[in-house]
Amino acid sequence: MSDVLGMQVHQLMDCYRHRKLSPVEVMCAVLDQVARFNPLVNGVCGLDEDGALAAARESERRWMRGDPCGLLDGVPISVKDLVAVRGLPTRHGSLTSLAAAEREDAPAVARLRRSGALLFGKTTTSEFGNKIVTDSPLTGITRNPWDRRLSPGGSSGGSAVAVALGMGPLSLATDGGGSIRVPSCWSGVVGMKPSFARVPVGAAGNWTALSTLGPMARTVSDAALMLTVLARKQDGAQSAIELPSDFRAGPDDGVAGLRVAYCPAPAGVRVDPVIADSVRQAVGLIEALGAQVEETELKPLEGYLGSGMHAIQWSVFFAQHARQVHRSAWTQLDPDVRSLAEAGARIDVATFTDALKARHALTVAMTAFFDDYDLLVTPTFHCGPPRVPGLPEDLRTAPPLTSWCNQTGLPAASVPCGLPGGLPTGLQFIGPSGADALILRAARAYESARGAFPAAGQLGQDSITDAGART
Repeated sequence: MSDVLGMQVHQLMDCYRHRKLSPVEVMCAVLDQVARFNPLVNGVCGLDEDGALAAARESERRWMRGDPCGLLDGVPISVKDLVAVRGLPTRHGSLTSLAAAEREDAPAVARLRRSGALLFGKTTTSEFGNKIVTDSPLTGITRNPWDRRLSPGGSSGGSAVAVALGMGPLSLATDGGGSIRVPSCWSGVVGMKPSFARVPVGAAGNWTALSTLGPMARTVSDAALMLTVLARKQDGAQSAIELPSDFRAGPDDGVAGLRVAYCPAPAGVRVDPVIADSVRQAVGLIEALGAQVEETELKPLEGYLGSGMHAIQWSVFFAQHARQVHRSAWTQLDPDVRSLAEAGARIDVATFTDALKARHALTVAMTAFFDDYDLLVTPTFHCGPPRVPGLPEDLRTAPPLTSWCNQTGLPAASVPCGLPGGLPTGLQFIGPSGADALILRAARAYESARGAFPAAGQLGQDSITDAGART
C-alpha cells in the first residue's frame, strides 16, 4: 500500500491544506488500487469513475481557494450496496433487484456528499445483507484480504475489504446483527455500530430498530470523524438522540477511572482459545491504562440468544425484503435467503409478540447493567472466518456476540486486537444507549497503546495487469 493510500483522513486533509497533494491524485490512486486488487477479492461491485473524478476536481478547486466545504472534502468513500447513492443502482446483491440508477442519495449519503466526500463506488454485500459472509447470486464471492481462501465476514464484507486494501480510507456500511463488526473483526479494520437513530436511515430503515448505518475505517480517529459527519444535525432537523454529535472531541482522554466490565464468553458461548487469549491481553492493556476492569457474566443474555431473537429477525426480513419479491422469482434467491424468508413467513403473531416482550426485558436488564459499569468489552466473534464458498451450519444463526446489541439498540465498535493464527480478530466495546463518544474514546485509548496494526497481507498479483496511471 502506497503512502497515499495508507494515510489517515487528517493526514490527507493536511496535505490538501498545504498543497502537497490534491484530491484528484488521491482519487486516481484509489481507482488504480481498485483496478489492481478488486479482481482478487471482489469488494467493489459498482464504480462511478467519471463522477468521482469530477467531484475530485471540484474539491481541488475549493482547496486551492482555501475554502473546503466540509470535514471530508476530497476524501474517497465507498458505500455498501444496500444504501442508495445517486447515479448508481442499489442491487442488494440480488438478481431480483432493478439495475436502474438511483436519482437521490440516502440521507446519510447526502450528508457525506455535502461534507465534500468523493463517493466513488458501491461495495459487495450478501443478498439483502442476510448473513455473516459476503457472497451473493449477483456478485459472487468476496474474499478475505489476509487469506483469499477465507471469507472477510458479512454482510458488509465488501466495505471491510475495500478499507483494508486501501480502496478508499472510509466506507459507509450497515449493521443489523453484526454486519459492520464481524467483517471488521475478520478483516483487521475498525467498525462502529452507532446507537440506534444516531445516523439517519430514511425510508430504508426498519420499524423494529434492528439495523443502522455506521463507519468502517482503518483507525478509530477516522471512524470518529466519519460518524461526526453522519450524525451531525442538518437544516434544523431534530435528532432522536439529543446528545453532542462531534465525536472528534475528547478521543485522547483515555480510560483512567472508567468502570469496565469484561465478559470473556457471553452467555456461555465457546470462544476459540487463541482468540480468547488475544482479547484477554487487550483487556489487560486497558486495565494497565487505568481502567477499573471487572470480569463478569452477562446474565441477561442467558436464554435470550435463540428462538426469540431469531423470530424478530426472520419476520423483519420476510416483511421488508422477501415479501417484495414475487414468488415466481424466489428461485433466483440465494438458498440461504430463501430459507430465511420461508422461516419468517411461518412466524405467527403470538410468537412475534413474545419475542418483542423478551427483547424489551433484555433492554431493561442491560440498562440496569450499565448502572454499574461505563463500558462492556467482549470478543467481537468467537471463532475465525470460514472458508469460501458457503457458510458452515454452526454459523447460520445470528452472531451471538454482536446481534444482541442490535436488539437493544446499544452502540458497539470492533477494534483489531491481535493476529491469532496469523488472522485478525477483534475486541468489541459496548456502551449504554447514547455512549457512542465514550466507546470511541476507550477504543482510541486501546488502539494508541496497542500501536499500529499491520496492513492486510500482501496479495499475489500474477493475474493482475497494472492499470497504469489515470489522467
